[in-house]
Amino acid sequence: MAVCLGISLLAGCGGNSEEQGVSAAPSPGGASAAPASTGPKKEISVSIFDRGAVSAEEGSYESNRWTKWINENAPATVKWVPVPRNEAQTKLNTLIASGSAPDLIWEFDRNYIAQLANQGAIQPIDSYIEKYSTSYKKYLQEHPELKPYLTFDGKMYAVTSARDVGSIANHGMWIRQDWLDKLGLKMPTTQEEFLEVARKFKSGDPDGNGKADTVPIAFHGNSMSILRAVFGTQENQWYVENDKLQFGRISDRYRDSLAFQKQLFDEGLIDKEYITDKSFQRSQQFITTGQAGIYLASWNIESAYRDLKKNVPDAKLVPMEPFSTKYGKYGLYQEAPANILTAFNANMKESQIEAAVKFLDWMLDTGWKPLRNGVENVHVKYVNEVPKVIDADKLKKEVSYANEYAVVSQYTIKPEFYPIMAADDALSQEYAKLRSQSLETALKNKFRRDIAYSPSMTEYTQLLATFAPIAQQIEAKIITGSTTPDGGMEELRKEWKRLGGENVEKIVNEWYQKNKDQLK
Repeated sequence: MAVCLGISLLAGCGGNSEEQGVSAAPSPGGASAAPASTGPKKEISVSIFDRGAVSAEEGSYESNRWTKWINENAPATVKWVPVPRNEAQTKLNTLIASGSAPDLIWEFDRNYIAQLANQGAIQPIDSYIEKYSTSYKKYLQEHPELKPYLTFDGKMYAVTSARDVGSIANHGMWIRQDWLDKLGLKMPTTQEEFLEVARKFKSGDPDGNGKADTVPIAFHGNSMSILRAVFGTQENQWYVENDKLQFGRISDRYRDSLAFQKQLFDEGLIDKEYITDKSFQRSQQFITTGQAGIYLASWNIESAYRDLKKNVPDAKLVPMEPFSTKYGKYGLYQEAPANILTAFNANMKESQIEAAVKFLDWMLDTGWKPLRNGVENVHVKYVNEVPKVIDADKLKKEVSYANEYAVVSQYTIKPEFYPIMAADDALSQEYAKLRSQSLETALKNKFRRDIAYSPSMTEYTQLLATFAPIAQQIEAKIITGSTTPDGGMEELRKEWKRLGGENVEKIVNEWYQKNKDQLK
């Protein structure tokens, strides 16, 4: 359950966000074609997350209106290599091991890019950017805050672009205000109030059908990250405690977040099958059919919201702030300023690298705009340079899957843009106002990130790759009752130590002491 990914007016993240979004490809307004070439275009291959969002009518992730448009207009011919979103790293590792990985490999996870750099699977690109780039080289000079996220052992191994605020925000919490009103409850602000509301949603028949069939809390994506964020911890982040770094997954805060998840499971406040609901289809159905009262998902849930309103027209689903715990109040997960990290396969020849760099320059200049906004006067019209949707259904079908083809972009957004951007029908305007409110809510409270980015030394990345699947199994045992939170945490710490965690902590803290002024 990966944190999902970047968010645009067409698509919600990612990671992390739920929302992702030509026949012969039209020429998108404002986009320029590739510069004249003296010879045939070079072919490059690029990975793309397969989120299952391309309809059969549109084609596939490998071939659709947008891949055709890119190849007609870009200075290189691009072959797209889909990898399943929730198994992306596993699939990429298999392709790398077999020597069939794409030329450009991208992920949101800096630790994964570090792992590839340590393995020699990708190559430094400083000299190639200097030699072949114009636009991206200038862009990086204008955005020096991005350089640390691209640099490993003093060398630049990837390219990226800055996230807009709609992509900085990631997770969101939603609640049925009409259920609160019916049961005489207030918006929960503390852990105990949250529990009490969930219990009343289970027992109080808030949908009024006379049946005990409500599921108080539904999920989409890596929503357990939400229940960690409110405790001020995440599994793969390091936290500063007494001027030393401590790994989040073995901390007391993490134990308490697992204990809370177990309590929700034991009391039947979350679906008992959520662990096996890998695609989250079952969980999403609870919210869209009106059976669930709290939705832990993305801050942008337009598709689910529309489905809910079709099924339960009087439903009033609204964003809610994170609740406080004994540790205080924290914001939900927010991304670092760097967006997609795109690395260059170590096996690329220089002629391919040159073509790839020029492709990235073109994408940054003009290619990104129709991929994020759609075609002018077909999908959107521009109102004071803000893209306004002409037909929401057409936009969703034809454009909503396309944003991640823009591996670099200069897209920006503000909360107040959404009502302007949305179609004029009542439902689109209703959700646009909620979307603005949700984005503001998602950014209102600061997410706890003690250091700008995690260390990337080989010892740590290797330990992380080995420890993570073991930890997931132990955590599932804790939540489902096979072991207690204290017993499970003791087991987690033993495994961490057995795999060399103490030595990694020593190396990481030496790194922290040398670099902490740059990590604020």
